[in-house]
Amino acid sequence: MAEDKSAEITEKIAEMEAGAEIEATLNSDAPAEEEKFAKSGKKSKKHIEEVKAEAERQARKAENKAAEEAGEKPKGATPVTRPKIERRGKNYQAAAKQIEAGKLYSLKEALELATKTNPTKFDATVEAHVRLGVDPRQADQNIRATVVLPHGNGKTVRVAAFAPLDEAKKAAAAGADIAEDEEFLKRLEKGTIDFDVLISTPAYMPKLGKFARLLGPKGLMPNPKAGTVTTDLEKAVKEAKAGKVEYRVDKQAIIHIGLGKTNFDQAKLLENAETFFESLKSHRPASIKGNFVKSIYITTTMGPSIAVENIYN
Repeated sequence: MAEDKSAEITEKIAEMEAGAEIEATLNSDAPAEEEKFAKSGKKSKKHIEEVKAEAERQARKAENKAAEEAGEKPKGATPVTRPKIERRGKNYQAAAKQIEAGKLYSLKEALELATKTNPTKFDATVEAHVRLGVDPRQADQNIRATVVLPHGNGKTVRVAAFAPLDEAKKAAAAGADIAEDEEFLKRLEKGTIDFDVLISTPAYMPKLGKFARLLGPKGLMPNPKAGTVTTDLEKAVKEAKAGKVEYRVDKQAIIHIGLGKTNFDQAKLLENAETFFESLKSHRPASIKGNFVKSIYITTTMGPSIAVENIYN
């Protein structure tokens, strides 16, 4: 027993001496020489650097604890992130207070509330955001369709028709802002995009192929599903001018659509919304077994969201 205690005391003394040597090395102002460090063990350069780092860490810890006790902000502390609502503008916060958290409103109530809670001074767009229970990667569930809103969406639509000269004249008579044949291609070659909807005949679609990179990213490439590739140009132009809008599901399985403006009469907004939801309901894929519509939110362009009760499954 005496021998064990003697050995233990000897070991502690050795550790203390090693620690004193390390501390002396750390506190020394003289440049460290390579030969003063051992290749391994407690006198190695790596071990000395680890001891120094640990000492600095413990010192910072003690400083932060002292700062907390004194009611000061600790150094290097992560700032507390404010709630998202507090980072919004005053007008938005005032509008959000009018919406009861957790409540599901009827479609009519949501549209009325969206108009009242518009935080901007201009007539904002009243939008619907609908999350669907579909997988957009599946061809039959990648929903893309059009709907003619009875009262339009409040936007002035510039329509271009690309067709043979005789049909282009009919499109112009129906209200097309641009109705041209070969002259239209010269516009595109210059990169001029001064229209919101482009309608073409099937025979002229190959001529637009080389402009796919120009038109595609802007959503302007004619498509049969959107009704912009047709032989009846007059009807397509009139529908586009009357308020025909395209909607499609995005990668997150959400559809976004504008239903009108905040200066619309409430009855007109409601009729537009009901027309859209009836159109959406008619495009439910046969392969969907569960809920087709998961959630519905009504909002204005820069306003707070209003949850709507789901009655469309």
